[in-house]
Amino acid sequence: MTKVTHLPGFQDLIHDAQRTFRALLDANARPGTPYQITAEMSVPLGLTPACGAACLTLLDLDVVVWLQPSFGDQVKAWLLFHTGCRFTQYPQEANFALIQDLAVLPELSIFNWGTAEKPEASTTLLVQVESFEKGQPVMLTGPGILNQQAINPTIPPHFWKFWMQNHQAYPQGIDVFFFTENAVMGLPRTSNSK
Repeated sequence: MTKVTHLPGFQDLIHDAQRTFRALLDANARPGTPYQITAEMSVPLGLTPACGAACLTLLDLDVVVWLQPSFGDQVKAWLLFHTGCRFTQYPQEANFALIQDLAVLPELSIFNWGTAEKPEASTTLLVQVESFEKGQPVMLTGPGILNQQAINPTIPPHFWKFWMQNHQAYPQGIDVFFFTENAVMGLPRTSNSK
């Protein structure tokens, strides 16, 4: 048992999980709109509180997770202790992928895009970003967006080239949640970027 497993999860287990789940649902329903995640908790170094709260809400014994190697062992130990999730070294096997730095991932097509019969079997990316306001401006269109939505999270430009391919593969494709320290922004595969 490492020290990190003694870091508590949610302080108010039921209500923090419910509020976090609501923020994730709202973020997915209204792509490009940030939602606050208010759960108070201690997370291991390298994991933001918002992303940590999402992990405690979404991961469980039946979930397979790919953890970007830049995360320390303490993050893996904390997730294992609090959620019981399983880990894989192979991105295409993951239900969820935790990403600390998009810039060092050359290809996002390494993740599972689902199949025509089971598009819901795709990987969902949980991506930590520095800010929702300091990156390259992009316009989103699609369901849940009135006309268009301007966003500019701090992510590398090559992500948007991948995103166009991902959107065109619909109903297959991956879904993404971006996390700052205490907020989430959803980017479902139904959203187009330009």
